[in-house]
Amino acid sequence: MTAYLKIDHIDKTFVRGSVETEVLKDISLSIDHGEFVSIIGHSGCGKTTLLNIVAGLVPVTAGCVLLENREVNEPGPDRAVVFQNHSLLPWLTVYDNVRLAVDKVFAGKKSRAERHAWTLHNLDLVQMRHAKDKRPAEISGGMKQRVGLARALAMEPKVLLLDEPFGALDALTRAHLQDSVMAIHQKLGNTVVMITHDVDEAVLLSDRIVMMTNGPAARIGEVMDVALPRPRWRLELSANPVYLKSRQRVLEFLFERHCFVDAA
Repeated sequence: MTAYLKIDHIDKTFVRGSVETEVLKDISLSIDHGEFVSIIGHSGCGKTTLLNIVAGLVPVTAGCVLLENREVNEPGPDRAVVFQNHSLLPWLTVYDNVRLAVDKVFAGKKSRAERHAWTLHNLDLVQMRHAKDKRPAEISGGMKQRVGLARALAMEPKVLLLDEPFGALDALTRAHLQDSVMAIHQKLGNTVVMITHDVDEAVLLSDRIVMMTNGPAARIGEVMDVALPRPRWRLELSANPVYLKSRQRVLEFLFERHCFVDAA
């Protein structure tokens, strides 16, 4: 059976003048449709570079990325990225930030009224319709990330790419957004690849966790299934033996590399 998203023997080397830095070495991973996969590892292990390769923002040195058996070599609306920095246009309202993406993707496919309704639908998904007329400077950091998520979802991407989307948020806001992402994933059944430093976040949200070795020339060190049923409720998982065992294994893998790990 062909994988929905296939990362096939990826190497990535950056060249600056006469200096070559091998960031990724022989990365292979198959991801099924509807799967939520987290990639975790220490700073400098190439996690974001790998995500950017899947997004088509960075070219590979060797290997390829296939989405539905078609090679990915440039950005496209079938892969939407939510960055740690919300990346909203400050002069546009919440509604217009989302509508901009909707118009770009659906200008020839949906009528004006349909695009308006679709924009509001995606703001409803992240519970941000009430702030649709506000500008980014008028809303909180967590609300900005919700808008960024709505903008990404509004493109109806085949793969949603999350690059530490909660990393700059306080713990309570982070927890609320994690719960929102879980609920949206449960509702839409979309395919998600997330970069994170947070062990608890990875175990809570993921079907599988990909653990990267330290760079340079980082590889996939281990891939762990998270055998927790969905929907998941964080309070119920706090004493769940599968949750605790999964968390322990990720921590063991990371601490074996003798670096700091963000584990709440």
